[in-house]
Amino acid sequence: MKSMRIAELLRTPGDGRDVVVKGWVRTKRGNKNVAFIAMNDGSCVSNIQIVVDLASFDESLLKQITTGACIRVDGRLVESLGSGQGVEVQASKIEIYGTADPETYPLQKKGHSLEFLRDIAYLRPRTNTFGAILRIRHAMAYAIHKYFNDRGFYYLHTPLITGSDAEGAGAMFQVTTLDLENLPRTEEGKVDYTQDFFGKECNLTVSGQLEGELGALSIGQIYTFGPTFRAENSNTPRHLAEFWMIEPEMAFYELEDNMNLAEDFLKYLVRYALENCKEDLEFMNKMWDNELIDRLKFVVENDFCRVDYTEAIGILKASGRKFEFPCDWGCDLQSEHERYLVEEHFKRPVILINYPKEIKAFYMKQNDDGKTVRAMDVLFPKIGEIIGGSEREADYGKLSARVKELGININDIWWYLDTRRWGSAPHSGFGLGFERLLLFVTGMTNIRDVIPFPRTPKNAEF
Repeated sequence: MKSMRIAELLRTPGDGRDVVVKGWVRTKRGNKNVAFIAMNDGSCVSNIQIVVDLASFDESLLKQITTGACIRVDGRLVESLGSGQGVEVQASKIEIYGTADPETYPLQKKGHSLEFLRDIAYLRPRTNTFGAILRIRHAMAYAIHKYFNDRGFYYLHTPLITGSDAEGAGAMFQVTTLDLENLPRTEEGKVDYTQDFFGKECNLTVSGQLEGELGALSIGQIYTFGPTFRAENSNTPRHLAEFWMIEPEMAFYELEDNMNLAEDFLKYLVRYALENCKEDLEFMNKMWDNELIDRLKFVVENDFCRVDYTEAIGILKASGRKFEFPCDWGCDLQSEHERYLVEEHFKRPVILINYPKEIKAFYMKQNDDGKTVRAMDVLFPKIGEIIGGSEREADYGKLSARVKELGININDIWWYLDTRRWGSAPHSGFGLGFERLLLFVTGMTNIRDVIPFPRTPKNAEF
């Protein structure tokens, strides 16, 4: 007989049908006549109760059924007499796939801290919290692909190994096959990368955007969705060394089109979570953030306010609020500034536009004032910036001049500049950090808790 997932069983009427269910034991309790086993297979937050008539089973078998053990149960699905569940399984046969020593199994007890669970990332998906997070993560990944596919976008796989730095960040992981204990040197004493695998210095990508623009200027509308890497030595709740990015790029989109897409995209994702992750969101709302669902509805139900950067600086300076970081024209806004605008001043999501060019990337389209660029940042409650994007500079002369002004090596991005020489077109795009989205959707506060295996300084264990 084919086994059924617990999520499906819990939706099935308890009419006495024979079923097979497989999963991991969460708890076992009972008395001298009957045992009650709570079992979960990861398909939902809820457990299914297995009722075991002790007289019908060998005692040595039952002793092996402890928290963490993996078992198969054959039995009858019936209506439950207890509270908290609609159906339960009356066991007729139990097979143990794998035992879990109660003296050493790390999840033997409930109530472990998130810090403790990060140290056993290979087991934490078995907890209710991380099971819910991973199911929500899956749902959001599916929704992203569905959104773009349904709107005629093409999924472009951009390279993970690159010879360019899209943002001038400088903090990149180097990729090399050279012998680190016997590096070849040039006459000037520098590392001779012509002898490396790719014949030049290469790194793991920080963004697929530049290559994404090539796709947009060829097939119109593309999106990337893949891992990106930054070698910043940052041990904060907001930083990872490996994380996932969604980066759409669209030919013939100007700044207004870009803002419209970003707002529609985010509302679609949040609405999808509310409609398709109801049980998991209710669990996260109850256990971790009792304002979570209200905050998600807040995003869906409110139009995003569009505000010029200069106006925003004026609002912040006139607020009377003593911010930790000062905010004058030309500064890059901090999370505290962004959250004030969203949560207290406008009381709805905000899209800030027209930032000073000196604090934004070289590829952003310059405004006629010579001081600002057509950038946009989407700001959300609780987390601040969730999307960053811009209309891209389409003029070859202006882009080349900006590259030289910033001292960027043209030899690394000559191909990017060439797209402005042959058939240049207005185009725009933005980037959404997947884990940043998941922080918002799950209510978690540490980015390490919304990715299965966090990569951070001194941590690449699992």
